[in-house]
Amino acid sequence: MEQTKKYFRGVLNELKKVHWPNRREVIVYTSVVVVAVLVVAAVIWVFDSLLSRILQLIIR
Repeated sequence: MEQTKKYFRGVLNELKKVHWPNRREVIVYTSVVVVAVLVVAAVIWVFDSLLSRILQLIIR
């Protein structure tokens, strides 16, 4: 039981050292991630569409 208490005390001490982002940082970082995901999704969609059409032309 003492080991468990020691572990959680250590966890709390480490959490006090963490730099937590403020609201503006969270919004900016989230926006960057959303835009990056949308760009990657669009690129994948374009390649998928092109390859599907090429494959249809080959099969016919």
